[in-house]
Amino acid sequence: MNNICAPHERTSSAHSSRRKFLKSLSALAMTQSFLTNLPTASGQSYAEKRFVYVGTYTGAIGNGGNSQGIYLYEMNLRTGELTLIGLAASAANPSCLALHPSHKYLFATNEINSFAGAHGNGGSISAYAIDRASGSLQLLNVVSSEGRGPAHISVDRAGRYVFAANYGDGSVVVLPISQDGKLGQAAGTRKDSGSIGPHKATNAPPNSFAISGHDSPHAHMIQASPDNGHVLYTDLGQDRIYVCVFDQNTGKLTPNPDSAYTSLPPGDGPRHFAFHSNGQWLYSIQEEGSTLVFFHYDAKTGILTPQQTISTLPTNFCGTNFTSEVLISPDGRFLYAANRLHDTIAIFAIALTGRLTRIEEVSTLGDYPAAFSIDPSGGYLYVSNLRSDSITCFRIDKKTGSLKFTGNYTGIGSPGSMLFLS
Repeated sequence: MNNICAPHERTSSAHSSRRKFLKSLSALAMTQSFLTNLPTASGQSYAEKRFVYVGTYTGAIGNGGNSQGIYLYEMNLRTGELTLIGLAASAANPSCLALHPSHKYLFATNEINSFAGAHGNGGSISAYAIDRASGSLQLLNVVSSEGRGPAHISVDRAGRYVFAANYGDGSVVVLPISQDGKLGQAAGTRKDSGSIGPHKATNAPPNSFAISGHDSPHAHMIQASPDNGHVLYTDLGQDRIYVCVFDQNTGKLTPNPDSAYTSLPPGDGPRHFAFHSNGQWLYSIQEEGSTLVFFHYDAKTGILTPQQTISTLPTNFCGTNFTSEVLISPDGRFLYAANRLHDTIAIFAIALTGRLTRIEEVSTLGDYPAAFSIDPSGGYLYVSNLRSDSITCFRIDKKTGSLKFTGNYTGIGSPGSMLFLS
């Protein structure tokens, strides 16, 4: 069972007893597939509570396997503390989660290679209905991801399609969403081929042995552009960001006629990317090169034009590091990037030109940050420390972008992505 660890607070004995009682209720809920509407554990009013879903690794893929599926927590909006409600859905490797714009449905990758599909065994995508009152999940259906090991999932801006990137075989898939939230059969798939990058990254730090994925194509992230006109996806093995024209009526993806892809330095391994809220800037993080590349994005043509490359690591760093996630603060002023092995969150200021200036690196206080999330208010940043089975919570200084540990540890086996239900 996963436990919540938090610093001691000054409370009355009655309040302490109430908290113990609520924690015992949460422990019982762990054994249920569907959750009941429990009292708010943080003492907040019903209208103030915020549910948080955490996707985890349950098997060998992803260097972890200490969990059972998707977990439901309640976030204390004043302190950032997460209180466990229970296991929302038992599932195999639901490592990445995506929320429908209506907030009625949740979608999860099943990062496996054993689901029977049209192209043989591979991964799958699960659709769930959300009970807004209790946060419970009801499984609607499960469909093939039409590839192996889906590592990333997203929903188009209109809420009509789910996109998934299959890391295992380098393919991507578009799945239609029906009015009841169920997923249909694939509206389209793509599997690109091209020259594979070298094992040694062009921009790797000195004495780096960061070798990951340059054996074949590996699609790592897929997402629609802010105007929903294009779909972009990274291929780590090919060191490319692909750009496709997106037909919102059929779900079809067509290679962008002006520029079908943008190449990153050989071996650097583009992993994830983040669009700025202005829709004109895109930031790509490279897994093996430990770099961020800032691009100008032309919404009309879909063309990416590189502007800046900057390391996610301290000056004079030597050794091995793998980056994971990149996110931008809701106000668009700061960018955050995760370093695995160095185990830090790198903080950058975003200038009026879009260029990045390093501020500092902050320890994640855990091992191997597979991902991190920023809550909708922009007040807290949560790090999923995969190998140390914990989520650490940091308060964001909105003036400076700096991070301060709140003292809140959340114990959870092999955490992956997080979703906030506001």
